[in-house]
This record gives sequence, C-alpha cells and structure tokens, in this order.
Amino acid sequence: MVGPVKEMAAIQAGHTFDGERLLDLTTVLIEDGHIVDVDTSGAPPPDGATLVKFGAETCLLPGLIDAHVHLAFHATADLVEPLARADDDALLSHMRSAAVQALRAGVTTVRDLGDRGYLSLALRERGPSAALPQIVAAGPPITTTSGHCHFLGGEAEGEVALRAAVRDRADRGCDVVKVMVSGGNITPGSQPYESQYDLDAMRAVVDEAHRVGLPTAAHVHGAKSVADAVEAGFDTLEHVTFMTASGVDADPAIFDRIAARGVVVSVTPGSVPGASAPPPAIAQRLTAILDNHGHMWRAGATIIPGSDAGVSPGKPHDVLPYALEALVDGIGMTPDEALRASTSIAATALGFGASKGRIAAGADADLLVVRGNPLVDMAAVRSVEAVYRAGVRVP
Repeated sequence: MVGPVKEMAAIQAGHTFDGERLLDLTTVLIEDGHIVDVDTSGAPPPDGATLVKFGAETCLLPGLIDAHVHLAFHATADLVEPLARADDDALLSHMRSAAVQALRAGVTTVRDLGDRGYLSLALRERGPSAALPQIVAAGPPITTTSGHCHFLGGEAEGEVALRAAVRDRADRGCDVVKVMVSGGNITPGSQPYESQYDLDAMRAVVDEAHRVGLPTAAHVHGAKSVADAVEAGFDTLEHVTFMTASGVDADPAIFDRIAARGVVVSVTPGSVPGASAPPPAIAQRLTAILDNHGHMWRAGATIIPGSDAGVSPGKPHDVLPYALEALVDGIGMTPDEALRASTSIAATALGFGASKGRIAAGADADLLVVRGNPLVDMAAVRSVEAVYRAGVRVP
C-alpha cells in the first residue's frame, strides 16, 4: 500500500485561507502526510525541502468536506436500475471512480450516508488512502420496510431490530448511523413529507448509537420529522426542507430550537448548471427551501454543506463547489462563512476538528489550490490548480 510522502515539501500560493481567515503569502511545510509548519514570515523553506510554488493569483485552502454523498449512486435519472444490475465488484469499481471524481474537485473528505452492502467500508479498506478522499461511512441507511432507499438493504423496524441494526454497524466499523426518518424523493411510493419512524423509535436508535460511540444522522424533510429528530437527539439533520404535500411550511420556532440544541444542519443545495432539472418536488420548492435555510442560519444554527452527490444527473460526484455557491447566493452566507462551513466547521461537526479542515501544524496535508480568490468570487473553487491528499499531489 502506498503511504504518504516521506520527504518534506513546501507549498506556496498567492493567498492562503487556513480554515478561519485569509493570509497573504504563506509557506506550508508538509511531511509524512501532515502539515508540520505554516510560515507567514517570508523566510525561505528549510534546506532539502522541495518547493512547489503556485502563482500570485492562486489561493491555498484546506481540502473541502462534503458532508452528504452517495458514492454508490450513478447520478442518473433512474437510480434503482443501475444498482440492481451491478454486482458488488462492479458497484465497488463505480464507487472508486466516484470518489476519485470528488477528490479531483478538491473534496478530500466525504461522508457517505448510504451505500449497499457496506461497500464504502470495503472501498476505504482497499486504499491506498492518498488515492481517495477520507471516507466517513454509514453503510446502508436504516429505513422502514419498503421505505425510502429500502433497496440499499437497511430495513429495520421495532426497538429490538433498530438497536440490533445500530450494533451491527458499529461492529462492522461504520463511523455514523444514518436513519431515513422521513420518506424521500427518489423511492417510488415514498413521500418526503411523511414520517417513517415515531419518536420512540428515533430515541432508541440515538440511544443505542451513542451508547456504542457513534454519531447519528437523520434524513428529514417534513416538519414533523425535523421536530422529532431534534427532540430525539440526532447529531446532524440532513436536507431539512420542511416539505408538505403542496409546498413548504416551517414554524420559525423550530429554527430557534435547532440553534439552541446545537444540532448540525447538513443542507444539500447546488447542482451543475445545464444538467437536467431537480425532481419536480424539489424544483418547485427550491426558493422556499433556501429561504428557510437562510432563516435557520440567521437564527444561529450550525450549517454545513453536503451535495447529495449521485442522486440525480445534476449532482455528479464533483458537484460540491456548486453547493458552496448556493450557500452564498441562496442562503446568504458570506464567502468566508461558506468556506469555513465546508472546512473547519464541517471538520468539527464530523469529528475531525483536530486533523481536517484547517491549514495548521499537525493537521492532515489535505489541500486544495485554486486559481483566483474564493473569498471574492466563490466560483474560484471550481478553478482547481492542484489537490493534495495526505501530502500526495492527486494526478
């Protein structure tokens, strides 16, 4: 297995966003896959260090974090059919390609919130680590019988079965427990505005997950599913669209409750321009959904971006930069707030605050170099000059 580089390298760009603030000319020293020093004095790098100098018009960033992906999905209009015809070897090959596509876009950490057969764990184990993003794996999402994404194999109902499902994920080495608390848009017969589990069931899952040391993520659309997931103690809420049968409806009090509870909201906006439109249920409600996300943000909720990569043609596995633009254009974050949301804040929310999302001594050398200044124009995150994963430049 190929490991991180052993020799010291020095990387310079015109500006550096370190996960918190913008710095002028900075030399970042990396060795053995980690950042060992961040120098802003202008001093030359140490003797023997290999200097990689990018232009004055470039910006060095921590590698981006996508808090919500589905590496097993093919970004096609019909998600079920490609999964049904693919055996595990073929699906694993696709997932590797999807992960590489994300990495080349500067996404150095992904949280996979729903695979088939725990293949995200197999992909992570086969490495080499520098050739793929860091994969935070949920395995098959827990869902009701014939519920949302049941075709991934995570059906479980009743307290005994739900607790057993959580323990199974812990035993297999999953990093997070994902629950389809509400229905969704991509499963025939499933309604996103309807809850799939009651509050007692959710509490059982959260209790068992926290008992075995795993965080929890709740797929929630309808207002009741959102409120119940907050009450049950889920660590992150996914999507949070407040969809109803005819539109979108959110009580402003829930924004304050989400903020007060400190639960992290993982929103999934953004799609590639020119691709096919989102599902009608989303497209018709998108402006209202983003408005509510803006209200949550202004109420003090912690918001991080996911992409839901793989779920539709407009969401290929390198779509996260468009989600960052949506944080600015649709939700109202400033560019520096959006960058923090996708780096240092996301890293802390996912449990990697000491190693990811920052350019600082001791952090992993997961880095992105872009042309332009994303703090002036967020579209610059799509102008990738170089990506480093564990200190290795991605080809």
